[in-house]
Parts: sequence; structure tokens; C-alpha cells
Amino acid sequence: MNTSILPFVAFVAGAAIAAQAALNSQLGLLLKNPVFATVVAFSASLVFTTLALVFAVRRVPDSSSLQSVPFYLWFTGGLLSAFAIASFYWLIPKIGAGSVVSAALTGQILLAMIAGHFGWFYLPVVPVTAVKLLGVVLLVGGSLLINKF
Repeated sequence: MNTSILPFVAFVAGAAIAAQAALNSQLGLLLKNPVFATVVAFSASLVFTTLALVFAVRRVPDSSSLQSVPFYLWFTGGLLSAFAIASFYWLIPKIGAGSVVSAALTGQILLAMIAGHFGWFYLPVVPVTAVKLLGVVLLVGGSLLINKF
């Protein structure tokens, strides 16, 4: 596999997150309930990922793999996703998609860099360098400018 395309795939995935957040926040406004919009979004996600599983995945985990998963991993990702997505749908109509996504991206990168630096969540250790620290400072500054703080 050509790994040079992977950052572009990540870029497109990020754009997809911004687009779905904007579209589903509109759904939340029309339904007058961002939590219900989150349920709709996750229900649609379940349908599409189930179809992907049925048609694209050639091997499913065996029972020993399923049993080896710690209890908390079965629900914490979904809990955090539901919180984040519902928060997006609630915030976007109030402060705009650009403000929400820039602040969220800043939070994602800060936690990802700290977690990577210390190896939290079993991530590979990737030390924070002076250049990366400068990037974070510029990112935070850009987010502050976007959000007009």
C-alpha cells in the first residue's frame, strides 16, 4: 500500500466530520433535539458499518479475541463519541461550524500529542519536540483567532 496517500485520506475524513456535523446539527435544529439527531446519526452509522462488515470484512474476531477485550473498551469509545457528536450538534447552531470544528480539532491534537508523548491508551510513544510544540502554539493561536477570543 502506498502510505503517502494516508494523510490525504485523513484530511478527507476530517472534512467529512465537519460536513456531517454541519448537516446533522441542522437535523437537530429541525427536530428541536440534538440528542435525537445523534441517535439518528448513530443509527445510520450502524446500518452503514454493518453493511461494510457484511460485504467488505473477510474475517471476524473469534471468541477468544472477543473475550480478551477489557470491559471498558466495549463502551467508552461509544460514550465519548456520543458526547462529542451531541455536543457538536448542540454547539454548531450557537457558534458556527468553523468555531466548533477548530476548537474540537485543537482539543483532539492537544490530547493526541500528550497521549502520544506519554504512551497513554497503549499508543506508540512519540515525543513532543520543539517543532511540534511550535505547531501546537500556532494551532492554539489560530483556533483563538477563528473563535475571536
